[in-house]
Amino acid sequence: MTASLLSSCSDTSSNWQCEVFETSASGNKMQLLQNFKMVDQKAEITIDPTKSFQTITGIGGSFTESSAFLLNQLSKKNRQSIIEAYFGESGAQYSLTRTHINSCDFSLSNYAYVTDPQDKDLTSFDISHDKEAIIPMIQDAMKASKEGFKIIASPWTAPPFMKDNNSWVGGTLKPEYRSTWALYFSKYIKAMREEGVNIWGVTVENEPLGNGNNWESMHFTAEEMTAFIQDYLGPSLEKEGLADIVLLGYDQNRDHLKEWVDVMYQDENTSRYIDGTAIHWYASTYEVFPDVLQYAHQKAPNKYLIETEGCIDAEIPQWKDDAWYWKKEATDWGWDWAPEEDKHLHPKYAPVYRYARDIIGCFNNHVDGWIDWNMVLDKQGGPNWFKNWCLAPIIVDPEKDEVYITPLYYALAHFSKFMRPGAKRIETTTNQEKLHVTAVINPDGKIAVAVLNENEVPISMNIQVGAFQKEITIKAQAIQTILLYNSDDSIIKPQ
Repeated sequence: MTASLLSSCSDTSSNWQCEVFETSASGNKMQLLQNFKMVDQKAEITIDPTKSFQTITGIGGSFTESSAFLLNQLSKKNRQSIIEAYFGESGAQYSLTRTHINSCDFSLSNYAYVTDPQDKDLTSFDISHDKEAIIPMIQDAMKASKEGFKIIASPWTAPPFMKDNNSWVGGTLKPEYRSTWALYFSKYIKAMREEGVNIWGVTVENEPLGNGNNWESMHFTAEEMTAFIQDYLGPSLEKEGLADIVLLGYDQNRDHLKEWVDVMYQDENTSRYIDGTAIHWYASTYEVFPDVLQYAHQKAPNKYLIETEGCIDAEIPQWKDDAWYWKKEATDWGWDWAPEEDKHLHPKYAPVYRYARDIIGCFNNHVDGWIDWNMVLDKQGGPNWFKNWCLAPIIVDPEKDEVYITPLYYALAHFSKFMRPGAKRIETTTNQEKLHVTAVINPDGKIAVAVLNENEVPISMNIQVGAFQKEITIKAQAIQTILLYNSDDSIIKPQ
């Protein structure tokens, strides 16, 4: 491969300017690049701001008890550095987040806010448990975030006494507790507001199809969840003065999404209280399921479609080994446990690629929000009461008060920092198969283009927006965010 002339990202022949930030397997970490060596491998990327799609709700990660507990074990300096890394202006500027109602697997133990089976009016409702770690973490994040962020809250299960099997795991909600469980959501939202924490939205149930009866869960069919929303949860939120809360249905993997949206959006009556659909990514390590996402969008084009959970699961974190995150060595639960007919969906994969490819694929198929799972975990991939080890973008060693910011953090920041709430996704095309591209116009008029290069060689990309063209080279195995804007401060308005 031969290199040719050097190219700068500024262009004195027009009012267009650009900034290029790159994270790469070779060592760049959100590095601002100024000059580029042109190479023989070429690609064309065309961006059309006149063709716009969904409005971006936000991008971010989740407040779990495990993450919050670990932050409490660190020095004040390291704790604050992590909060700043996720929410500060110098960091990833997360804008959409999630937390759990009652305990989940990434809790230290099982807990609920009510334990008395006789208390159907929830007079004993108490979120004191969350005041120890989760709520202080959220409050610190709020202080660090200049623009603020939205929070979606999800229950993994109702308290065991409300369920037919009287267990934290599995089972279904008893009919006599439907009204009580619906009220539980309002009690939680109001209790959090008293702590200065505004919940933006809720999902009805995390993974209603179950998780193999491993940790906290409660089962719903699509018909059961839709009826619960229609007859209990929606009216209860309305009665409690919380009709503004965004209510999301489903909240599990995309491979079953079609059957759920068919039920939820069957007619105006079934969908009256449903503001959108929540999805997870665990059905495959590489497949975005674009046809299913397109179907869900077409079924309810004016509703939210938000990825509420994704993480590198079934792995022990690779402590301070950046190279591992770029190699196809990771495996997930499906590598071992998927049925034979689904094994092909769970090959080994490169963690950085999985994140960037999924966000790009989701956005290009009408998903408007994307939320990572735990923000912080330890070297074991926990704490997790069920020992369901996973990875997080930031790993800590609380005993030594050490912090490791993994390449996954930078992969996410390429999107969360530069693709802001209110942005409009715009049309992009490319002629390079292993180049994944998406783009938005932000409310300030800046176009943000995200590019993932999975190739083992660098590629010179000719970026074209209308009459403007610019050549930029992306390294082998790299993610770039390219910001395009008019230097005369004129605002590009999405169509």
